[in-house]
Amino acid sequence: MIISTAKRLLSLKEYYFSIKLAEIRKMQAEGKPVINLGVGSPDLAPSQPTIDALVEAAHHPQNHAYQPYKGIAPLRKAMADFYKQFYNVSLDAQTEILPLIGSKEGITHISLAFLDPDDEVLVPELGYPAYTAVSEMVGAKVRYYPMLEDKNWQPDFETLDSMDTSKVKLMWLNYPNMPTGARAEVETFEKLILFAKKNKILLCHDNPYSLVLNEEAPISLLSIEGAKEVCLELNSMSKTHNMAGWRIGWLNAAKPYIDAVMTIKSNVDSGTFLPLQAAAIEAFQNSEEWHKSRNAIYYKRREIAYQLLDSLQCAYTKDQVGMFVWAKIPENLQNSGELVDKLLYEKNVFITPGFIFGEKGNRHVRVSLCTEEKVLKEALERIIA
Repeated sequence: MIISTAKRLLSLKEYYFSIKLAEIRKMQAEGKPVINLGVGSPDLAPSQPTIDALVEAAHHPQNHAYQPYKGIAPLRKAMADFYKQFYNVSLDAQTEILPLIGSKEGITHISLAFLDPDDEVLVPELGYPAYTAVSEMVGAKVRYYPMLEDKNWQPDFETLDSMDTSKVKLMWLNYPNMPTGARAEVETFEKLILFAKKNKILLCHDNPYSLVLNEEAPISLLSIEGAKEVCLELNSMSKTHNMAGWRIGWLNAAKPYIDAVMTIKSNVDSGTFLPLQAAAIEAFQNSEEWHKSRNAIYYKRREIAYQLLDSLQCAYTKDQVGMFVWAKIPENLQNSGELVDKLLYEKNVFITPGFIFGEKGNRHVRVSLCTEEKVLKEALERIIA
């Protein structure tokens, strides 16, 4: 006898990468040397002082106890200082910051805190699949808003203004955008805040990529005047500090919003392991030179990724931000899945099909830069052979 699952599972599918990575592992176990240029998990290590801080803190028996749900005060202060240094945003470390066990988890906490069944959620037509999955999981209705490819993938405000938003409670946005690499733009943020206030919508901005391959000053949504009235912003140490597996993210928002999410968090998970918090505090001390050094490695890798995409006759722009390159496939191919499977099964090279980020990505692919230069060169050689 098998007990039936909850109805919410009927609207959910197993995450694409979970399925595809299992297939890749099976191929590798069979002796096929698959090169994975799909998932954006940094292969670089955190700074040495970060690792040293983790090790040192782990040696103390008292540091292995349960921790406060809101994290320790020095961690929140380090997060506030980080926002002041890189985004020129002032945050109250006591009331406007909530450390999280990864920002992906924060998407669930926010959705549980603010969405009731049948509320509507605006989700970008190209974006992180978790925005849709979690919204549906809590019983909300997803409505996709269009992004304009010829306007650097910014939202289509003409369409947004024509929508009936009477049931919309929350709107997800993500700039620099994943998967397109589109930059954050002050004008876009200003328009979004006006839109949110006019329609009484909570703006939820996911901001993990703004320090990666960004030649302009990084922008926080919270730097825009009046943002705290209607905005939350998630950030993470995964990409900016090479700490993806450490699961350290945080939420920035006005106190009422933090308190609401804190109510959910305290009933769902726990405080972060103290040595991880100690290491995160040290990581926030990484100099601007450290960040430049990380980016220098990605710059070199990106040049090889450009060559790889050129060999596939894909089109792309060179002003993208983040650790990926987003590109359009040639006209003679039906969809990105066709190209991805051809590369995987004939060349043992895996890149990400754009359709997993939304239907509008059907004719796009994404290449990750989280692989050593020599491996990227090997992938290039296989493709052109």
